[in-house]
Amino acid sequence: MSCIVVPVALLENDCSLINYLHMRKLYANWITNWETQLTTADTNRIVRPFEWGVEWTRTWPFVNGNYPQSAEAYEGYLHKLNETVVRHSHEFFSYDVPTDFRLERRKLQLFATRSRPQDEDKLKGKEGDFLRFTSPVSTPYPENNLMNARWFPAKEKNGTKNKRAVIVLPHWNSDAISHNSICTALNWFGISALRMSPPYHDIRRPAELTRADYAVSSNVARTIDATRQAVIDMRCCLDWLAQQGYTQFGVMGTSLGSCYAFLASAHDERLSVNVFNHASTYFADVVWTGQSTRHIRESFETTIDLESLRRAWACISPTSYVDQFATAGPKKSLVIYAKYDLTFLPEFSRRVVEEFARRNFDFKAVELPCGHYTTGETPYKYLDGYHIVKYLVRAFT
Repeated sequence: MSCIVVPVALLENDCSLINYLHMRKLYANWITNWETQLTTADTNRIVRPFEWGVEWTRTWPFVNGNYPQSAEAYEGYLHKLNETVVRHSHEFFSYDVPTDFRLERRKLQLFATRSRPQDEDKLKGKEGDFLRFTSPVSTPYPENNLMNARWFPAKEKNGTKNKRAVIVLPHWNSDAISHNSICTALNWFGISALRMSPPYHDIRRPAELTRADYAVSSNVARTIDATRQAVIDMRCCLDWLAQQGYTQFGVMGTSLGSCYAFLASAHDERLSVNVFNHASTYFADVVWTGQSTRHIRESFETTIDLESLRRAWACISPTSYVDQFATAGPKKSLVIYAKYDLTFLPEFSRRVVEEFARRNFDFKAVELPCGHYTTGETPYKYLDGYHIVKYLVRAFT
Protein backbone atom coordinates (compact mmCIF):
# COMPACT_ATOMS: atom_id res chain seq x y z
CA MET A 1 0.00 0.00 0.00
CA SER A 2 1.35 3.43 -0.92
CA CYS A 3 0.91 6.53 1.15
CA ILE A 4 1.22 10.26 0.68
CA VAL A 5 3.86 12.02 2.73
CA VAL A 6 2.60 15.48 3.63
CA PRO A 7 5.15 18.09 4.77
CA VAL A 8 4.37 19.41 8.24
CA ALA A 9 4.69 22.95 6.91
CA LEU A 10 1.71 22.42 4.63
CA LEU A 11 -0.43 21.06 7.45
CA GLU A 12 0.54 23.99 9.64
CA ASN A 13 -0.36 26.42 6.90
CA ASP A 14 -4.13 26.22 7.40
CA CYS A 15 -4.22 22.72 6.00
CA SER A 16 -3.38 24.15 2.57
CA LEU A 17 -2.91 20.76 0.94
CA ILE A 18 -6.32 19.57 2.13
CA ASN A 19 -7.87 22.79 0.89
CA TYR A 20 -6.13 22.36 -2.45
CA LEU A 21 -7.39 18.79 -2.87
CA HIS A 22 -10.88 19.89 -1.89
CA MET A 23 -10.85 22.73 -4.43
CA ARG A 24 -9.55 20.39 -7.13
CA LYS A 25 -12.44 18.01 -6.47
CA LEU A 26 -14.94 20.86 -6.55
CA TYR A 27 -13.48 22.05 -9.85
CA ALA A 28 -13.67 18.55 -11.37
CA ASN A 29 -17.30 18.22 -10.28
CA TRP A 30 -18.10 21.66 -11.70
CA ILE A 31 -16.56 20.84 -15.09
CA THR A 32 -18.23 17.41 -15.18
CA ASN A 33 -21.65 18.91 -14.40
CA TRP A 34 -21.14 21.61 -17.03
CA GLU A 35 -20.01 19.03 -19.58
CA THR A 36 -23.07 16.88 -18.87
CA GLN A 37 -25.33 19.88 -19.23
CA LEU A 38 -23.86 20.69 -22.64
CA THR A 39 -24.01 17.10 -23.95
CA THR A 40 -27.64 16.72 -22.91
CA ALA A 41 -28.82 20.09 -24.24
CA ASP A 42 -29.73 18.76 -27.69
CA THR A 43 -33.21 17.29 -27.86
CA ASN A 44 -33.06 16.23 -31.51
CA ARG A 45 -30.86 13.16 -31.15
CA ILE A 46 -32.63 10.20 -32.74
CA VAL A 47 -32.21 6.57 -31.73
CA ARG A 48 -32.10 4.95 -35.15
CA PRO A 49 -32.38 1.19 -35.74
CA PHE A 50 -29.19 -0.88 -35.89
CA GLU A 51 -28.07 -1.75 -39.42
CA TRP A 52 -24.98 -3.49 -40.77
CA GLY A 53 -25.51 -1.48 -43.95
CA VAL A 54 -23.57 -3.89 -46.17
CA GLU A 55 -25.15 -2.36 -49.30
CA TRP A 56 -22.89 0.65 -48.69
CA THR A 57 -19.85 -1.52 -49.41
CA ARG A 58 -20.81 -2.40 -52.99
CA THR A 59 -18.61 0.30 -54.58
CA TRP A 60 -15.62 -0.10 -52.26
CA PRO A 61 -12.34 -1.58 -53.45
CA PHE A 62 -12.13 -5.35 -52.88
CA VAL A 63 -15.94 -5.71 -53.05
CA ASN A 64 -16.98 -5.05 -56.68
CA GLY A 65 -20.64 -5.35 -55.80
CA ASN A 66 -20.29 -8.83 -54.28
CA TYR A 67 -21.60 -8.72 -50.73
CA PRO A 68 -23.64 -11.39 -48.91
CA GLN A 69 -27.40 -11.38 -49.18
CA SER A 70 -27.96 -13.35 -45.95
CA ALA A 71 -28.24 -11.28 -42.76
CA GLU A 72 -26.53 -14.03 -40.78
CA ALA A 73 -23.35 -13.47 -42.79
CA TYR A 74 -23.15 -9.67 -42.44
CA GLU A 75 -21.10 -9.52 -39.25
CA GLY A 76 -18.40 -11.94 -40.42
CA TYR A 77 -18.33 -10.29 -43.84
CA LEU A 78 -17.63 -6.84 -42.37
CA HIS A 79 -15.00 -8.19 -39.98
CA LYS A 80 -13.08 -9.83 -42.83
CA LEU A 81 -13.52 -6.83 -45.09
CA ASN A 82 -12.06 -4.58 -42.40
CA GLU A 83 -9.01 -6.81 -42.15
CA THR A 84 -8.52 -6.54 -45.90
CA VAL A 85 -8.97 -2.77 -45.89
CA VAL A 86 -6.41 -2.27 -43.12
CA ARG A 87 -3.86 -4.41 -45.00
CA HIS A 88 -4.50 -2.55 -48.27
CA SER A 89 -5.58 0.84 -46.95
CA HIS A 90 -3.85 2.89 -49.65
CA GLU A 91 -6.15 1.31 -52.21
CA PHE A 92 -9.19 1.88 -49.99
CA PHE A 93 -8.41 5.60 -49.68
CA SER A 94 -7.35 6.00 -53.32
CA TYR A 95 -9.29 8.25 -55.72
CA ASP A 96 -9.32 10.03 -59.07
CA VAL A 97 -8.51 13.74 -58.77
CA PRO A 98 -11.66 15.79 -59.49
CA THR A 99 -11.73 17.81 -62.71
CA ASP A 100 -14.37 20.34 -61.63
CA PHE A 101 -12.62 22.37 -58.91
CA ARG A 102 -14.15 25.85 -58.71
CA LEU A 103 -14.53 28.75 -56.30
CA GLU A 104 -18.06 29.91 -55.58
CA ARG A 105 -18.96 33.13 -53.80
CA ARG A 106 -22.21 33.06 -51.86
CA LYS A 107 -23.96 34.42 -48.80
CA LEU A 108 -22.99 32.86 -45.50
CA GLN A 109 -25.46 30.51 -43.83
CA LEU A 110 -25.35 28.86 -40.41
CA PHE A 111 -26.92 25.43 -41.03
CA ALA A 112 -27.46 25.09 -37.30
CA THR A 113 -27.97 21.77 -35.57
CA ARG A 114 -29.71 23.55 -32.73
CA SER A 115 -31.65 26.81 -32.39
CA ARG A 116 -29.13 29.69 -32.42
CA PRO A 117 -30.90 32.71 -33.95
CA GLN A 118 -28.25 35.10 -32.58
CA ASP A 119 -25.62 33.46 -34.78
CA GLU A 120 -27.89 33.65 -37.82
CA ASP A 121 -28.16 37.41 -37.26
CA LYS A 122 -24.37 37.80 -37.29
CA LEU A 123 -24.21 36.41 -40.83
CA LYS A 124 -26.72 38.73 -42.48
CA GLY A 125 -25.28 40.42 -45.55
CA LYS A 126 -21.95 38.60 -45.33
CA GLU A 127 -20.43 36.54 -48.11
CA GLY A 128 -17.56 34.08 -48.45
CA ASP A 129 -15.63 32.10 -51.03
CA PHE A 130 -16.15 28.33 -51.15
CA LEU A 131 -14.25 25.58 -52.92
CA ARG A 132 -16.68 23.21 -54.62
CA PHE A 133 -16.10 19.98 -56.49
CA THR A 134 -17.74 16.61 -57.02
CA SER A 135 -16.63 14.18 -54.35
CA PRO A 136 -14.96 11.04 -55.77
CA VAL A 137 -17.14 9.08 -53.33
CA SER A 138 -20.72 8.94 -54.56
CA THR A 139 -23.65 8.57 -52.15
CA PRO A 140 -27.44 8.52 -52.66
CA TYR A 141 -27.58 12.17 -51.52
CA PRO A 142 -26.83 14.88 -54.15
CA GLU A 143 -26.17 17.49 -51.45
CA ASN A 144 -23.49 15.35 -49.88
CA ASN A 145 -21.83 14.51 -53.18
CA LEU A 146 -20.87 18.13 -53.77
CA MET A 147 -17.85 18.90 -51.63
CA ASN A 148 -17.77 22.27 -49.86
CA ALA A 149 -14.92 24.11 -48.13
CA ARG A 150 -14.75 27.78 -47.17
CA TRP A 151 -11.57 29.43 -48.40
CA PHE A 152 -9.57 31.77 -46.16
CA PRO A 153 -6.53 32.89 -48.22
CA ALA A 154 -3.79 34.78 -46.41
CA LYS A 155 -2.91 38.17 -47.85
CA GLU A 156 0.17 38.45 -49.99
CA LYS A 157 3.13 40.32 -48.53
CA ASN A 158 5.28 42.41 -50.87
CA GLY A 159 3.53 40.79 -53.80
CA THR A 160 4.54 37.29 -52.67
CA LYS A 161 2.04 34.60 -51.70
CA ASN A 162 2.88 32.51 -48.67
CA LYS A 163 3.18 28.82 -49.53
CA ARG A 164 1.64 27.47 -46.30
CA ALA A 165 -1.94 26.18 -46.08
CA VAL A 166 -3.91 24.29 -43.44
CA ILE A 167 -7.05 22.21 -43.89
CA VAL A 168 -9.42 22.64 -40.95
CA LEU A 169 -11.92 19.91 -40.05
CA PRO A 170 -14.53 20.74 -37.41
CA HIS A 171 -16.25 18.46 -34.94
CA TRP A 172 -19.24 16.18 -35.49
CA ASN A 173 -22.52 18.08 -35.92
CA SER A 174 -20.70 21.38 -36.34
CA ASP A 175 -22.51 24.22 -38.05
CA ALA A 176 -21.06 26.16 -40.97
CA ILE A 177 -19.25 28.79 -38.89
CA SER A 178 -17.54 26.47 -36.40
CA HIS A 179 -13.74 26.86 -36.47
CA ASN A 180 -13.87 29.85 -38.80
CA SER A 181 -12.13 31.94 -36.13
CA ILE A 182 -9.14 29.57 -36.23
CA CYS A 183 -8.87 30.17 -39.97
CA THR A 184 -8.96 33.94 -39.48
CA ALA A 185 -6.27 33.70 -36.79
CA LEU A 186 -4.04 31.66 -39.10
CA ASN A 187 -4.45 34.35 -41.76
CA TRP A 188 -2.94 36.89 -39.36
CA PHE A 189 0.28 34.87 -39.48
CA GLY A 190 0.34 34.43 -43.23
CA ILE A 191 -1.15 30.93 -43.32
CA SER A 192 -4.06 30.22 -45.65
CA ALA A 193 -6.85 27.94 -44.43
CA LEU A 194 -9.45 25.75 -46.08
CA ARG A 195 -12.29 24.93 -43.69
CA MET A 196 -13.97 21.71 -44.86
CA SER A 197 -17.59 20.76 -44.52
CA PRO A 198 -17.33 17.06 -43.59
CA PRO A 199 -19.72 14.59 -45.21
CA TYR A 200 -23.36 15.15 -44.25
CA HIS A 201 -22.54 18.48 -42.51
CA ASP A 202 -23.97 21.99 -43.06
CA ILE A 203 -24.64 22.55 -46.78
CA ARG A 204 -23.90 18.86 -47.48
CA ARG A 205 -26.59 17.72 -45.06
CA PRO A 206 -29.53 15.93 -46.74
CA ALA A 207 -32.85 17.74 -46.38
CA GLU A 208 -34.27 14.88 -44.31
CA LEU A 209 -31.78 15.53 -41.46
CA THR A 210 -31.49 18.17 -38.75
CA ARG A 211 -28.12 16.80 -37.57
CA ALA A 212 -25.19 15.12 -39.32
CA ASP A 213 -26.57 11.74 -38.30
CA TYR A 214 -25.28 9.85 -41.31
CA ALA A 215 -21.63 10.72 -40.56
CA VAL A 216 -21.67 8.60 -37.39
CA SER A 217 -24.62 6.36 -36.73
CA SER A 218 -25.88 2.88 -35.89
CA ASN A 219 -25.51 2.02 -39.59
CA VAL A 220 -22.07 0.41 -39.46
CA ALA A 221 -21.03 0.45 -43.13
CA ARG A 222 -22.50 3.90 -43.84
CA THR A 223 -20.32 5.30 -41.06
CA ILE A 224 -17.27 3.72 -42.72
CA ASP A 225 -18.33 5.13 -46.09
CA ALA A 226 -18.68 8.63 -44.62
CA THR A 227 -15.21 8.38 -43.09
CA ARG A 228 -13.70 7.17 -46.34
CA GLN A 229 -15.36 10.07 -48.13
CA ALA A 230 -14.02 12.59 -45.60
CA VAL A 231 -10.45 11.33 -46.03
CA ILE A 232 -10.64 11.30 -49.82
CA ASP A 233 -12.29 14.74 -49.97
CA MET A 234 -9.51 16.09 -47.77
CA ARG A 235 -6.83 14.71 -50.07
CA CYS A 236 -8.65 16.30 -53.02
CA CYS A 237 -8.43 19.63 -51.19
CA LEU A 238 -4.66 19.13 -51.05
CA ASP A 239 -4.67 18.62 -54.81
CA TRP A 240 -6.48 21.92 -55.31
CA LEU A 241 -4.15 23.77 -52.94
CA ALA A 242 -1.15 22.38 -54.81
CA GLN A 243 -2.68 23.63 -58.06
CA GLN A 244 -2.83 27.10 -56.49
CA GLY A 245 0.90 27.01 -55.80
CA TYR A 246 0.96 25.98 -52.14
CA THR A 247 3.80 23.69 -51.15
CA GLN A 248 3.56 23.26 -47.36
CA PHE A 249 0.47 21.60 -45.93
CA GLY A 250 -0.99 21.04 -42.50
CA VAL A 251 -4.23 19.78 -41.03
CA MET A 252 -6.17 20.65 -37.90
CA GLY A 253 -9.00 18.34 -36.89
CA THR A 254 -11.27 18.50 -33.87
CA SER A 255 -12.99 15.45 -32.35
CA LEU A 256 -14.40 13.46 -35.30
CA GLY A 257 -12.38 15.81 -37.50
CA SER A 258 -9.27 14.71 -35.60
CA CYS A 259 -9.96 11.10 -36.57
CA TYR A 260 -10.41 12.12 -40.21
CA ALA A 261 -7.20 14.16 -40.04
CA PHE A 262 -5.13 11.28 -38.67
CA LEU A 263 -6.37 8.84 -41.31
CA ALA A 264 -5.63 11.33 -44.08
CA SER A 265 -2.17 12.16 -42.75
CA ALA A 266 -1.34 8.46 -42.43
CA HIS A 267 -2.08 8.05 -46.13
CA ASP A 268 -0.75 11.30 -47.54
CA GLU A 269 2.87 12.40 -47.22
CA ARG A 270 1.97 15.98 -48.08
CA LEU A 271 0.48 16.58 -44.62
CA SER A 272 3.63 17.40 -42.68
CA VAL A 273 2.07 19.37 -39.80
CA ASN A 274 -0.83 17.94 -37.79
CA VAL A 275 -3.01 19.14 -34.94
CA PHE A 276 -5.23 16.47 -33.40
CA ASN A 277 -7.61 18.46 -31.21
CA HIS A 278 -9.03 15.62 -29.07
CA ALA A 279 -7.56 12.27 -30.02
CA SER A 280 -8.48 8.65 -29.44
CA THR A 281 -7.63 5.10 -30.47
CA TYR A 282 -10.57 2.93 -31.55
CA PHE A 283 -13.53 4.54 -33.30
CA ALA A 284 -15.83 2.04 -31.62
CA ASP A 285 -14.60 2.81 -28.11
CA VAL A 286 -15.49 6.48 -28.45
CA VAL A 287 -19.00 5.71 -29.69
CA TRP A 288 -19.52 3.04 -27.03
CA THR A 289 -18.34 5.07 -24.03
CA GLY A 290 -18.96 8.67 -25.06
CA GLN A 291 -21.68 10.68 -23.41
CA SER A 292 -22.61 12.40 -26.67
CA THR A 293 -23.11 9.08 -28.53
CA ARG A 294 -25.26 7.35 -25.93
CA HIS A 295 -28.19 7.29 -28.40
CA ILE A 296 -26.08 5.34 -30.90
CA ARG A 297 -24.94 2.84 -28.28
CA GLU A 298 -28.58 2.31 -27.37
CA SER A 299 -29.12 0.99 -30.90
CA PHE A 300 -26.06 -1.27 -30.74
CA GLU A 301 -26.47 -2.90 -27.36
CA THR A 302 -29.17 -5.42 -28.25
CA THR A 303 -27.32 -6.72 -31.32
CA ILE A 304 -23.57 -6.23 -31.07
CA ASP A 305 -20.90 -5.98 -28.37
CA LEU A 306 -17.92 -3.65 -28.19
CA GLU A 307 -15.35 -6.17 -29.42
CA SER A 308 -17.39 -6.94 -32.54
CA LEU A 309 -17.91 -3.23 -33.18
CA ARG A 310 -14.16 -2.63 -32.88
CA ARG A 311 -13.56 -5.21 -35.59
CA ALA A 312 -16.35 -3.79 -37.74
CA TRP A 313 -14.85 -0.28 -37.51
CA ALA A 314 -11.16 -1.24 -37.45
CA CYS A 315 -10.60 0.29 -40.88
CA ILE A 316 -11.60 3.77 -39.64
CA SER A 317 -9.78 3.57 -36.29
CA PRO A 318 -6.59 5.63 -35.93
CA THR A 319 -4.95 2.83 -33.94
CA SER A 320 -5.00 0.65 -37.09
CA TYR A 321 -2.74 3.06 -38.94
CA VAL A 322 -0.03 4.13 -36.52
CA ASP A 323 2.55 2.15 -38.50
CA GLN A 324 1.26 3.81 -41.66
CA PHE A 325 1.51 7.23 -40.03
CA ALA A 326 5.12 6.52 -39.02
CA THR A 327 6.16 5.89 -42.62
CA ALA A 328 4.11 8.61 -44.35
CA GLY A 329 6.93 11.15 -44.47
CA PRO A 330 8.35 13.49 -41.81
CA LYS A 331 5.57 14.82 -39.60
CA LYS A 332 5.16 17.16 -36.68
CA SER A 333 2.08 16.75 -34.48
CA LEU A 334 0.26 18.43 -31.64
CA VAL A 335 -2.05 16.20 -29.59
CA ILE A 336 -4.59 18.08 -27.47
CA TYR A 337 -6.91 16.35 -25.03
CA ALA A 338 -9.14 17.34 -22.15
CA LYS A 339 -8.66 16.15 -18.59
CA TYR A 340 -12.40 15.86 -17.87
CA ASP A 341 -13.56 14.65 -21.29
CA LEU A 342 -16.77 12.59 -21.22
CA THR A 343 -16.83 12.04 -24.99
CA PHE A 344 -13.24 11.08 -25.81
CA LEU A 345 -12.34 9.55 -22.46
CA PRO A 346 -8.93 10.81 -21.27
CA GLU A 347 -7.48 7.31 -21.01
CA PHE A 348 -7.94 6.89 -24.78
CA SER A 349 -6.13 10.15 -25.48
CA ARG A 350 -3.31 9.28 -23.10
CA ARG A 351 -2.80 6.01 -24.95
CA VAL A 352 -2.29 8.02 -28.12
CA VAL A 353 0.30 10.17 -26.35
CA GLU A 354 2.04 7.10 -24.93
CA GLU A 355 2.16 5.47 -28.38
CA PHE A 356 3.56 8.62 -29.98
CA ALA A 357 6.20 8.82 -27.27
CA ARG A 358 7.10 5.12 -27.57
CA ARG A 359 7.71 5.56 -31.29
CA ASN A 360 9.68 8.79 -30.82
CA PHE A 361 7.36 10.80 -33.04
CA ASP A 362 8.04 14.53 -33.32
CA PHE A 363 5.08 15.72 -31.27
CA LYS A 364 3.84 17.82 -28.39
CA ALA A 365 0.98 16.94 -26.03
CA VAL A 366 -1.27 19.43 -24.24
CA GLU A 367 -3.86 18.58 -21.59
CA LEU A 368 -6.65 21.14 -21.24
CA PRO A 369 -8.29 21.65 -17.82
CA CYS A 370 -11.82 21.11 -19.16
CA GLY A 371 -13.99 18.60 -21.00
CA HIS A 372 -14.87 17.86 -24.63
CA TYR A 373 -17.77 20.26 -25.07
CA THR A 374 -16.43 22.83 -22.63
CA THR A 375 -13.38 23.17 -24.87
CA GLY A 376 -15.66 25.26 -27.07
CA GLU A 377 -16.73 27.51 -24.19
CA THR A 378 -15.13 30.60 -22.66
CA PRO A 379 -12.36 30.69 -21.44
CA TYR A 380 -11.20 27.28 -22.69
CA LYS A 381 -11.82 27.96 -26.37
CA TYR A 382 -9.26 30.75 -26.23
CA LEU A 383 -6.73 28.51 -24.50
CA ASP A 384 -7.33 25.78 -27.09
CA GLY A 385 -7.07 28.25 -29.96
CA TYR A 386 -3.84 29.68 -28.56
CA HIS A 387 -2.18 26.26 -28.50
CA ILE A 388 -3.42 25.39 -31.99
CA VAL A 389 -2.38 28.61 -33.72
CA LYS A 390 0.94 28.89 -31.90
CA TYR A 391 1.88 25.33 -32.86
CA LEU A 392 0.91 25.66 -36.51
CA VAL A 393 2.76 28.94 -36.91
CA ARG A 394 5.97 27.49 -35.41
CA ALA A 395 5.80 23.99 -36.91
CA PHE A 396 6.10 25.00 -40.55
CA THR A 397 9.72 25.22 -41.61
